[in-house]
Amino acid sequence: MATSEQDFLRHYLAVLAYRTQNAVRDAPPAYFDFQAGNGVRSPKDILYHMTQLMTYSVTRLTGGCEPIDVADPVERFHQALGRLSTVFHETEADRDTLLRLLQGPLADAMTHVGQLAMLRRLAESPIPRESFFEANITAENTSSTQPLPED
Repeated sequence: MATSEQDFLRHYLAVLAYRTQNAVRDAPPAYFDFQAGNGVRSPKDILYHMTQLMTYSVTRLTGGCEPIDVADPVERFHQALGRLSTVFHETEADRDTLLRLLQGPLADAMTHVGQLAMLRRLAESPIPRESFFEANITAENTSSTQPLPED
């Protein structure tokens, strides 16, 4: 059974899923390869890195992680999120490890969501504003099928 910290982190992963979908939903296909400048990751590269952060987290908790055989970078990321959420739900972890995952790969991934949103604006396809406080987010949903923002 998961600890309250693990339940909290599962909700954090669902927030990450929701915000990622908010940043990439209905993006024009060219967005994923958009280059903002020399040395700046494309949105597709950012999504691959975010997937690596999630699989690293699974590995830290379980000792290993099966590769994800999905080509689409958005679906690949959401599958990695789902795996980590399942590990948080089914595996006991010490508090120090959970805190380190939060301060390291999980916080890093949330930073990258902001980059995805900023790159949408730079690619001339900005995302609409939303109150994330009011968003319909549940810990059980880390998939790419996220509810639409409420008006």
